[in-house]
Amino acid sequence: MAVTGLGELRFLYVGTDDTDGAVTRWVEDLGATLRWRFRACAADVAAPEGAASGPRVLLAAPRPAGAVPPSWSVADPDDAVSAMRARGWTVEGPMGTPEGEAAVLTAPDGSRLALLQVERPGAMDHAFADEGNERRVT
Repeated sequence: MAVTGLGELRFLYVGTDDTDGAVTRWVEDLGATLRWRFRACAADVAAPEGAASGPRVLLAAPRPAGAVPPSWSVADPDDAVSAMRARGWTVEGPMGTPEGEAAVLTAPDGSRLALLQVERPGAMDHAFADEGNERRVT
């Protein structure tokens, strides 16, 4: 049984152990702008933005440097996770994200991805616009 209701590719989590350095490289070397950045729950996540459309790149610590697991939206995460388990994937989660519940899955070959139910699209943009948000990094 395959996953049904697979939606858009939402994010590419680029692992780093140095978010400050990664942001500097993306902004100064690549000419990106910083859309938002937050520190919360031992995570430091920044969203650089260029002119191209597509999935949002997230620079995320602590994630293994060089790892770039994709995050896909799904209509029904419970059904999707069940289908993936039946095909031999292991599951971490569910876990809450600003946009909704997610699960991280690992294939038998070690490749990883996340499945996300988007319940609050744009939650990070709205939170960053709130200048009183104590987790916001400027």
